Amino acid sequence: MDAKTKKLYELKARVVAAIGHPIRLAIVDFLKDGEQCVCKIAEHVAAKRSNVSRHLAVLLKAGIVEHRKEGLQMIYSLRTPCILNFMRCIEGVLCERGNCTL
Repeated sequence: MDAKTKKLYELKARVVAAIGHPIRLAIVDFLKDGEQCVCKIAEHVAAKRSNVSRHLAVLLKAGIVEHRKEGLQMIYSLRTPCILNFMRCIEGVLCERGNCTL
């Protein structure tokens, strides 16, 4: 494998690692319906805002989400909604293994 290909795989692995946490998966899934403030995201995933903010920072660094400030609130949205295709693929893998009804 050449250096350019190896680097591409490393970059792809970083994106996959960024969503590789249950809270971050829940955040991505929640944002599929549109932008949300940190307070709503924290409520949805049943976690403290500080914890959610750290997870959002990981997703932001990976380029999965983007944010904007609205008054005192930070509003997040999916920067790359195509990540939802990957999530559906994961669900397909789970179904193939008999875990569709969880």
